[in-house]
Amino acid sequence: MKTDSMNFGKMMIAALALVVAFSTTSLANDGEKGDNKSELKFIGNVENQPVFELSLANKMEDEYTVVFRDEYGNVLYSEKFKGAGINKKFLLKSEELGDTALNVTVKSKNGSTEVYSINRSHTYVEETQVNKIK
Repeated sequence: MKTDSMNFGKMMIAALALVVAFSTTSLANDGEKGDNKSELKFIGNVENQPVFELSLANKMEDEYTVVFRDEYGNVLYSEKFKGAGINKKFLLKSEELGDTALNVTVKSKNGSTEVYSINRSHTYVEETQVNKIK
């Protein structure tokens, strides 16, 4: 009888540990206010000009201001976008920019701001291989 109650106690502890380990937390709000996330990524080159894609993964419709600035603070591009789930592509003319760093500011009307930095560098790599055929 004593071993049955010890086994039952061990099983209850294991079951309680599993319940605690695999339980999920739920937030009081549904998280819509904090879901305004942006992502800026390099997607490739078009005629040797870099192309970047800005994804605004917001669930609620909002107004965004996107500003491209050089390292001296000069505004190179500025535009406002409105909507939900916005994807925009930007082609930068690299011969006009040189190797200067750019800052991209994404500001929503509700007050959240995200800043990205674009740094460019050029490298030249030459590889030579010698392989024995026979």
